[in-house]
Amino acid sequence: MTERQGRDALPVPQGLYVPAVRHGDMIFTAGMTPRINGVLQFEGIIHASAEPAQHADAVILACGNALSAAQAQLSAGEQLSAILSLTVYIAAEPGFTAHSKLADYASLFLSEKLGEKAIGCRAAIGVATLPGNAPIEIQLTACV
Repeated sequence: MTERQGRDALPVPQGLYVPAVRHGDMIFTAGMTPRINGVLQFEGIIHASAEPAQHADAVILACGNALSAAQAQLSAGEQLSAILSLTVYIAAEPGFTAHSKLADYASLFLSEKLGEKAIGCRAAIGVATLPGNAPIEIQLTACV
């Protein structure tokens, strides 16, 4: 598998792991941050007063990386039949309460790319920090 160039490049692992693994018809992605060619594009903690729309691009980029990692596990002629689980980790300061609204940007992105089959169960989780000072990390579980 060769890495594509630019924004469509497959995610570059930042440690000793692979971007996604497939077991039968199940695909599990690693947590993906908003990176292009391994370079973090957004950094920092999301402030308590932040409007979710301010961070939509970071969410969409991280989610796109997770989707690319999942799709790279497909064989010719296959497609994802469903996103079973979406987990959105948000590096947020205490008092931020719009986790679900921020995660909606990932759900909308997946829905635009895959249709209704993209909407499965979801968790939006606030954390103190994320790798590399990323504001968002996204993990998917999908089936073929």
